[in-house]
Amino acid sequence: MLIIVKEKMEIHTIGGFNEVGKNMTVVQTGDDAVMFDAGIYLPAVIELQEEENQPQTYSEKKLRSIGALPDDLLLDKLGLRNKVRAILLGHAHLDHVGAVPYLGYRYNAPVVGTPFTTTVLKKIMQDDKIKIPNQIKTVNPNSSFMIKGKKRNYEAEFINITHSTIQTSMIALHTPEGVVLYANDFKLDNTPVLGLPPNYTALKRIAKQGVKALIVDSLYSGSERKTPSEKVARVLLEEVLMTVKNERSAIFVATFSSHIARLKSIVDFGKKLNRKIYVLGRSMNKYISAAKEVGMCPFYKDIFIGSYKKQVESILKKVNKNRENALVICTGHQGEPGSILDRLARRKLAFEFKSNDNIIFSSKTIPTPVNEANKGHMDKRFKKSGVRLFDEVHVSGHGGREDLRDLLSIINPEHIIPAHGSTQQLTPMIELAREMGYRAGKECHLMQDGQKLKL
Repeated sequence: MLIIVKEKMEIHTIGGFNEVGKNMTVVQTGDDAVMFDAGIYLPAVIELQEEENQPQTYSEKKLRSIGALPDDLLLDKLGLRNKVRAILLGHAHLDHVGAVPYLGYRYNAPVVGTPFTTTVLKKIMQDDKIKIPNQIKTVNPNSSFMIKGKKRNYEAEFINITHSTIQTSMIALHTPEGVVLYANDFKLDNTPVLGLPPNYTALKRIAKQGVKALIVDSLYSGSERKTPSEKVARVLLEEVLMTVKNERSAIFVATFSSHIARLKSIVDFGKKLNRKIYVLGRSMNKYISAAKEVGMCPFYKDIFIGSYKKQVESILKKVNKNRENALVICTGHQGEPGSILDRLARRKLAFEFKSNDNIIFSSKTIPTPVNEANKGHMDKRFKKSGVRLFDEVHVSGHGGREDLRDLLSIINPEHIIPAHGSTQQLTPMIELAREMGYRAGKECHLMQDGQKLKL
C-alpha cells in the first residue's frame, strides 16, 4: 500500500505586510523554502536622499539601518536561510525586486523572473556596479520553472497577469501540500494596451487542482470599485493632449518609468501632434532599453532619449528654443529629489517654463507623507511660473475590491493572506473575505511583517 506523508507548510510574511513596499514572502515545505520577491522600501530611500541632497548607491548595512530592506535576517534565526531553493520575482517594480542586489548573495538559489523583469534587474545592478553570485534565470510568461529541492522538485508557474508594468506574473508554486498562489501585484485588465491579458484559463485550472493559500495584493481592498483598463488611461491622455490649447506651449508628461504601456500611449499622441518626442531620465532609459531588449518597445524608433547630464541639458536647450514642436516625457511624477521635474521646478536645468506651458502627471501620488510633501512643494513652484498642471491622468495598476471579489470567485482558495500594505489598508480584505464565507483567523489571516502561519 502506498502511503503519502504530507508535511506541514509554513508561510513567513517577511515584508510588505506593514507597509507599501519591501515585499518578501517565504513559503517552507519540508526541507525546502521558496522566496517570493525581495523589494525595497522606497520612501525610506527617498528621505535619505533628501537629507543628503543627492541620489546615490548605498550599502546593505545602510539600507538595513533605515528600514529600506525586508528583515530577512529572521530566516537565519529560523534556520531557513540555507533551505531557500529559489527567489521568484513577480514583476519589475523596485518594491518587489530592488532588494535583490543587496540580499541575493545570502542565498544559494537562482533568481527567477520573466524576461523584462530579469533584464531590468540586471540593468539596476549594472548601473549601481553591484554583482551577485546567484544565477539569474528567465522564464517566459505562461511558462514554468522547475525548482530543485533537497528530496523533490517543485514547479513554479508564472501565470500572466496585468499590472502597471509589462510581463507581470501571478506565481503558482505547486507543492505536495497544495498550490500557493502569489498574486502581488495585479489588476484584471482584459484589454491591455501592451502585452497579454490575464490568463484566466490557467487560474481556473489551478483552482480545480486546489489552491492551498492565496497571498494577494490588497492595497485597494477598501476601494469600492473595479480598476479600469489601461485603455481608459489612454483615453484620458488623448483628452488632455489632443484637446488642450497648446500650439505655442511646452508639453511635459511625467509618469512611471516602468509603465511601458503608458509610455506607448504618450508617444502615440505626441506623434499625432507632430511633435518631436524626448524622453529624459536615467530610470526612463533603464526601463525603455529593457523593454526594447525583450521586443516590447514598439515606439523605440520614435523617441530621443537623454539620460546623462550633458544629453539632458542639450535636449532642454533645444526644447526651450522650439517648445511648440516638442513633447518631453520625464521622471519626477512623485516630486522625487534629483528627478528631472524636481530640478526643473528648482530652475537647475536649462529650461524656463512660461505661462500656459503644460505639465501632465500621468500618475497618482503614492500616499506616503514624504511623497505627498515633495509633490506639493514641486507643484507650488510650477504654479508660480503660471504653468498649467493636469494631475492624475491615470488609472491604477492595482485591483479594487470588486477585482478581488472576482479573483476569489475564480480561485476559491482554502486560505487567504492579504499583502502589500499597512494593517489599515489590508483589513478591508478580511471584511471582503468574510462576506464570501471565510472566517477571520481561520481561513483568512491578517499577517504582519516577521510573522509565521502554519497550515
